[in-house]
Amino acid sequence: MSGTSSKRKKQTRRTRADRHTRITVLVALAANLVIAVAKAVGGVFAGSPALLSEAAHSVADSLNEVFLLAALRRSRRPADPRHPFGYGKERYFWSLLAAVGIFVMGGCFSFFQGFEALRSGAEEKFSGYVAGLVVLGVAFVAEGLSLLRALYQARRKGGGSADLSDPALRTVIAEDGTAVLGVTLAAVGMALHMVTGQVVWEAAASMVIGALLVSIAYRLGREARDQLIGEAADPGLTARIRALLGAQPEIDSVEALFTMKTGIDSTLVAARVDLVPGLDSERVEEVAVRIKRSVAEMFPEADRIFLDVTDRDGATGTRESPAATGERGGA
Repeated sequence: MSGTSSKRKKQTRRTRADRHTRITVLVALAANLVIAVAKAVGGVFAGSPALLSEAAHSVADSLNEVFLLAALRRSRRPADPRHPFGYGKERYFWSLLAAVGIFVMGGCFSFFQGFEALRSGAEEKFSGYVAGLVVLGVAFVAEGLSLLRALYQARRKGGGSADLSDPALRTVIAEDGTAVLGVTLAAVGMALHMVTGQVVWEAAASMVIGALLVSIAYRLGREARDQLIGEAADPGLTARIRALLGAQPEIDSVEALFTMKTGIDSTLVAARVDLVPGLDSERVEEVAVRIKRSVAEMFPEADRIFLDVTDRDGATGTRESPAATGERGGA
């Protein structure tokens, strides 16, 4: 009963967290769509490469938010025979696509705009400068509010300290933080262009924005890659699981312990343990079931627990018994 109750509580927390994350992503999407249109219109009107680079950045962010919404919906599908460990890694896949979008649509276009401005030597009218700076000011406020919303949710999940374990939330924070910095760089470049008459300032701002986006895209992509290919659980969690196993009176030693994240709050645990001598096969099975249930109750994120139990006296059938299977919590 306690295992079922723990599972229900965990599912409720998951649903609530996903709802808050979905709201955060929708807020970011709405802000980016409005800002993208404003930046594009202002960039064309002002002939500003930095503003057009920021428009490309906002378009990339808007597409990424769509990816993240897909990740939230698809990652919570229940396990099935084709995917017995569930669909938790969907979040990492869509986050990887978002990173590619930032790199291609944001970073590469920003570099192109900077080089094009240097080649053509674009000039702007005073009214263009004013329109561009107004658009950037509005974008700064909107992106800042979206960033504050994402940071607030991250702190709520982390109990006062930022929790960036959710790749969707982490991507939104990275996008909004980069957007706030990018808008600031674009405004500085445009202001210096207006004061000096040298387009090199605005072109340089566009290239710096491009470099910033490429850097963020690389970091997000690397994290998604690590999680997709099978990243181990937090070392602290692994150490606590090992300590719990080692404290069991029937376990003589923990020979090996492997963990792998299968989702943002799901972990696979596989352990090979040596039991104390003198346990028969039936007793070994009872002990293994109890140990798996204890691990599942102590660490709710341990969705799948596999025990390879051995007896140094060589109890017959121990390795093939149901106790060596990975049923959750030994149920």
